[in-house]
Formats: sequence, C-alpha cells, structure tokens
Amino acid sequence: MIGPFVTRDGSGWMPEYLSAIDGATCIGCGRCFKVCSREVMHLHGIDDTGEILGICDGQDDDFDGELNRMIMVVDHAGRCIGCGACARVCPKNCQTHVAADKVAA
Repeated sequence: MIGPFVTRDGSGWMPEYLSAIDGATCIGCGRCFKVCSREVMHLHGIDDTGEILGICDGQDDDFDGELNRMIMVVDHAGRCIGCGACARVCPKNCQTHVAADKVAA
C-alpha cells in the first residue's frame, strides 16, 4: 500500500497517473504533450484502419501516404508524476487516470 502524499504545506494530495488515452476520441491536438514535462505521451500517426503507424516527430511525416490522422499515445506511463496538467488541457476528456493508491505494485 502506498502511504499518504502531501504538498509542501502539509495538505493531503493523491496523484492520479495517466494510464491511457482513448484513440477514438483523441483529436491529436497535442495540448497534453505541450504541458507534460515528463514526455509521457507522444503523437502517433494512424492509418484508415486505425493501425498505429509510428511516432510523428514533426519532420513532415506522412508514412508513405498512409497517414489518416494523428492521436496521442501513452508510451512512457512510468514517467508520469500524477500532476494532472494533461487532463486540465484536454478538450475531449479522452484520458484515463488512476489514483496512486489504486496502482498495482
């Protein structure tokens, strides 16, 4: 069991870690990526069938013309510190967060 978390002033706080992003709802706007200081997620390209093609690094990726749209994918969940910044900026509310006391060890 994880012990209690507190802020610097002693207030109780429970981190909620990003565990998943719903690819059907995500619009790939990148707002969550921009506010994340830990590089927990990255934009990935997907094709017409919904297959993930790979990370979009901004170098004019079109994946040989197969790119249909972009979505955010959690690819380093262990880096998340549970600050919640990504959830606050997401216009589609497509993220799933898990409280620290509910995360399996």
